[in-house]
Amino acid sequence: MSGKQGKNDAADAAANCEAVQRPNMRFVPIKTEEQQSRLMVHRARQGYVQSRTATINRIRGLLSELGIVLPLEAGVVRREACNQLEDLPGYANTVIGDLLSKVHHLDERIKQHDGDIRTMANAREFDSGRQFAAWIGLVPGQCSASQPRRAACPGLVQQTDQIAASRDLSLIVRFHSTRPFVSSSCLPPLRT
Repeated sequence: MSGKQGKNDAADAAANCEAVQRPNMRFVPIKTEEQQSRLMVHRARQGYVQSRTATINRIRGLLSELGIVLPLEAGVVRREACNQLEDLPGYANTVIGDLLSKVHHLDERIKQHDGDIRTMANAREFDSGRQFAAWIGLVPGQCSASQPRRAACPGLVQQTDQIAASRDLSLIVRFHSTRPFVSSSCLPPLRT
């Protein structure tokens, strides 16, 4: 529980009323249907990545029941599962084969969405990288006293941070290339 009343509908409504009355409050603009459809591509891709990870972990778990223990690396799991496929007993061959084909199908869908995202990315729509991060859903992590303490409270939602960092690097580079005299420690110098 935080604040006076805790988290409930009445407290949310009171907070909304208070926010509307503040003169310096910045509001998020309403997204157009085109913007919402773009976000759907990002969300669908994220769902495919989660499904692929779950399927790879399922393969690891099933193989470990047969005494084949594999590391957490997805590439190793794929390679070793394919290598062990013919030696698996009975239905295990069929099940692991089906799961590997599902992983392959998910890889294809993710690759297709990556292409869609590259074609629709336009850095000029955003005034800053912060605005882009907020638009895609990259938000500050919530840390409160009621949550169990971790070694370090994450500054950003972990999985969204990792996905956005790998997927949208080309967008960030294009965004920075439109600004003169911009330097960054994580990007190599841009050629003009």
